[in-house]
Amino acid sequence: MNITFQLLANEYWYGGYSHYGWAQPWGVESEIDMDMEINSTVNQAMPIIVSTRGRYIWCEDGFHIHFKKGTLSIDYHKSEPKLFDGFNTLKEAYNHACTKHFPVKSGSIGLELFTAPQYNTWIELTFYQNQKDVMKYAASITEHGLPSGVLMIDDGWSDYYGKWLFSKEKFPNPKQMIDELHEQGFKVMLWVCPFITPDTTEFRYLRDHNMLISTPNGDSFIVKWWNGYSAVLDMSNPDTIQWLDQQLAALINEYGVDGFKFDAGDSPFYSEDMVTYGNTDQNTQSRLWAEYGSKYEYNEYRVTWKAAGLPLMQRLADKNHSWDEHGIQSLIPNTLVQGITGHPFVCTDMIGGGEYLNFHQNQHNLDEELFVRHAEIACLLPTMQFSAAPWRVLSPENFELIKKSVQIRNEYMTLILQLVDHAKLSGEPIARFMDYVFPNQGLENITDQFMLGNQVLVAPILLKGSVDRLVKLPKGTWKDRHGHLLEGGVTVTLTPLAGEPIVLELLQS
Repeated sequence: MNITFQLLANEYWYGGYSHYGWAQPWGVESEIDMDMEINSTVNQAMPIIVSTRGRYIWCEDGFHIHFKKGTLSIDYHKSEPKLFDGFNTLKEAYNHACTKHFPVKSGSIGLELFTAPQYNTWIELTFYQNQKDVMKYAASITEHGLPSGVLMIDDGWSDYYGKWLFSKEKFPNPKQMIDELHEQGFKVMLWVCPFITPDTTEFRYLRDHNMLISTPNGDSFIVKWWNGYSAVLDMSNPDTIQWLDQQLAALINEYGVDGFKFDAGDSPFYSEDMVTYGNTDQNTQSRLWAEYGSKYEYNEYRVTWKAAGLPLMQRLADKNHSWDEHGIQSLIPNTLVQGITGHPFVCTDMIGGGEYLNFHQNQHNLDEELFVRHAEIACLLPTMQFSAAPWRVLSPENFELIKKSVQIRNEYMTLILQLVDHAKLSGEPIARFMDYVFPNQGLENITDQFMLGNQVLVAPILLKGSVDRLVKLPKGTWKDRHGHLLEGGVTVTLTPLAGEPIVLELLQS
């Protein structure tokens, strides 16, 4: 089945896959084909696209969209996509969609995810997580002048998937470790996934109690994923939820764990012909995995389907250590699409790039400029996350610039927390498209700068070797961090100080 719409004059659309924010917006000149029936990406997806002319298209299920020569054509096989119009701006259309289709859900999200940088042990330790090196990493953070924050212990802390207990060999005294981390001011999160290592006690128990996804012939469904082959929890089964609750509650109650990084849950890791308790499809299993984690105040997700409105911290997918759309160039536009699809609590991945194979391939030729620019981008977005230790991989001079970006974040912390509180109630993005705040000023295609709320414009340097950049100023009077005034309605070339993004505050519109 198919429906077709004509694009309006000067109309641009955003939405769908956050992973392809760098290729948006779509307008009358666009020729794209995007299949959203199953979330095939490694990031957030929502079945909505929103227009700068005050329209949006929503579908309860996935759809396949085609932009060509000013026509928007949508193929669908389940529920029919609906066009909602009559709004004046991108902001009005988004807020109507949010209220009608994905209103904010009850629940809380941990304050410390925002008040200080986050630290993830992945790049430093990869699969070799252990108590000694985790403690060394944490101690080095504060010894080098960075503030304590949320510390995520990544994949490798347990013996295998589904046995959610600290490995006794690698973590001889996890309670002592977490107590000491708490005393140092850290919150502690652990990596978990919906996979179960086959031929284990946990696998046999879950299989025999029908808590795993099955194949049509009754065998346990085994999926190939980035770490091998595993069985998969059936998140539509209430017994599965109860079992996982018990595993994670033991970590919280016995050791003092504060929350969890919920990895995987990608729709392609589920099967079209799988057998589940709730007769679910691939996207629904992904959505249920996301809904599960919303009960935990400290959480992180990388990939979700229809998780808008949930109190989740949603990270961009692992980025390459590169300047292109697989690295630096994607950070702002992908973050903005996260926001316009209902995910306000976002993270621009681990600073320097979290794709560990790519990072380690570049470790002997690390681009320190790129690392510093990533920190400048992240410092005024909702969250800021380190993994590769900047004091180890950078020169002392560049590490000082990293600390400067953290200080800049502290200067705007009151505003960031106000926007977090507002987003908890409204679902509005924290980082906003320029056109979201300043409609009808020709800003629809500006996706390399953003608004932090309605008053603060942020324009980081994104090109290697550049010391200045063009900034599109909306109408009004603007003031930079150093007191200089500029009149808007023009495009200007600005040069920030080292270690700083360009930051301008609107004084009068």
